[in-house]
Amino acid sequence: MKNATKTVASSEDSTRATSSIDAKNLGVASAGAAGQHCGLIAIVGKPNVGKSTLLNALVGQKISITSNKAQTTRHRITGIRTRGATQFVFADTPGFQTRHNTALNKSLNKTVLGAVSDVDLILFVVEAGSFTLADAKVLSLLKQDIPTLLIANKLDNIHRRAEIAPWLKSMQERHPFTEFVPMSAKSAKDVERLFGICEKYLPEQAWMYAEDELTDRSEKFLASETVREKLFRFTGDELPYTSTVIIDKFEEEMGKNHSRLVKIAATIVVEREGHKAMVIGEKGERLKRIGTEARQELEKLMEAKVFLELWVKVRSGWADDEARVRSFGYE
Repeated sequence: MKNATKTVASSEDSTRATSSIDAKNLGVASAGAAGQHCGLIAIVGKPNVGKSTLLNALVGQKISITSNKAQTTRHRITGIRTRGATQFVFADTPGFQTRHNTALNKSLNKTVLGAVSDVDLILFVVEAGSFTLADAKVLSLLKQDIPTLLIANKLDNIHRRAEIAPWLKSMQERHPFTEFVPMSAKSAKDVERLFGICEKYLPEQAWMYAEDELTDRSEKFLASETVREKLFRFTGDELPYTSTVIIDKFEEEMGKNHSRLVKIAATIVVEREGHKAMVIGEKGERLKRIGTEARQELEKLMEAKVFLELWVKVRSGWADDEARVRSFGYE
């Protein structure tokens, strides 16, 4: 294939996960019953503040990719958690973009605006003790008539928690938050407490999804996101965030002993030849590692044996091209 380099990751044994995402059954709501509660909850905040980590903790399984690199999340990703008679439908959103007015960033901001316009509850995530211009921009988008919780995340980074009281008071002056929730998304106790708080704001109505569903996203989408996460993790700040991943082939068949076999071919798109060399690494070792770790994670997620083929292509200026941004799956 012209201007492309590939690697293949496969495995003889697949690792079973404790829960699964069945793309074939997504979108099928369970029958409504008296006493059921269900509502939409938007998770918003500036880039790299911990929104995806929080979503994964609330759902109980990884469905949104995480990275130390800012602007990792690019789509609205719905996570579903049903507990007792209540179904929580969480929407993780991209961080609102205030720099570089590209076609890609315009698409990301459109996604954020759409997510906060028609929900039952908003979780505004900020880093505990901090409030930046980027935080202020996101806060300005929130409607005052929608209940909003201030999620003071990464509380574990605050050494003297008594110092957070003045900050909480200043935040109340910025917006009529319904409640303050200082927490760490990595604390199971804090996440459990957040469920109890959110439940109070959800209306009595039939569930939107089946009880065992975890997301409305397809396995094909999750495959793309998983590869992109590993791409950023193994390139760090060297690779521009505009790099993306396109799924060229996603096929499912029965393997040996009636196990699922999923064959995936994906293209990593970068903007320069130098970025391509960076992704491939010396003797292809970095690309091989990206493919291996992505394949291992997908096997756990899909409960299947996965054969993953990766290519790297250069597409200069794609993030500034509205047509190409749409063709790559962005709204």
